[in-house]
Amino acid sequence: MKKKIVIANWKMNHDFYETTSFLRNLLKILLDKKINHKKKVIIAPSFPFLQISNQILQGTAFSIAAQNVHQMENGSYTGEVSASMLKSIGIQKVILGHSERKKYCYETNDILLKKIHISFKYRLNIIFCVGETFFERERKEQFTVVKNQLEETVFQCSSEKMIDFIIAYEPIWAIGTGKTATPEQAQKMHKYIRTLFIDKYGEKISKKISILYGGSLNEINAKNFFSKEDIDGGLVGNSSLQIEKFLKILSS
Repeated sequence: MKKKIVIANWKMNHDFYETTSFLRNLLKILLDKKINHKKKVIIAPSFPFLQISNQILQGTAFSIAAQNVHQMENGSYTGEVSASMLKSIGIQKVILGHSERKKYCYETNDILLKKIHISFKYRLNIIFCVGETFFERERKEQFTVVKNQLEETVFQCSSEKMIDFIIAYEPIWAIGTGKTATPEQAQKMHKYIRTLFIDKYGEKISKKISILYGGSLNEINAKNFFSKEDIDGGLVGNSSLQIEKFLKILSS
């Protein structure tokens, strides 16, 4: 059985003091209370604090992911961060395709495919996000939308590369809105995504792919989502910013 994965996506939250205090206190609480959460935990802090976060978590079961990477290797791209920069400070994972970047930074599937390729070049494992808008679900287009997102990005890669992927299903209408898909709705989409992987790469690879749910996941509803057959964990936003809430999610 695959170990459940929980990713804390802190977005543009937590300064240096808040980031370092959170991580040190989290480790201390887990050690002092001997909490055995039995989950693979990935923390995605803001860019300026990736290196110190990686140092704090060194030698623990936790790991660090960047929230984004630029699609070009280097050049005149003011304010951007390259894959080689991330690799040089020991970062092994990156989140790509989050709906907020699609909305505010106009990331297209073509751009995301370039980001996938540059991440592969520098051996970064990819947490890749897919999901539909409220209007797409209202028109019952959610399955077609997610299929197209995968076909134009992840499915352009060979089967050998699939070991580098985690897929996160995040219905866009449920991110930061307080609304969530029901566990049944999420399970239906997760099963569909796994079927797409079976059709493209075969059942053996499909079973190895972890598919996470993201979208107003919190300490109250996490258990119901994690209990579903095809939901392998969660991509957590706001509820990962407070240690007490995050610990409850890890214990779900």
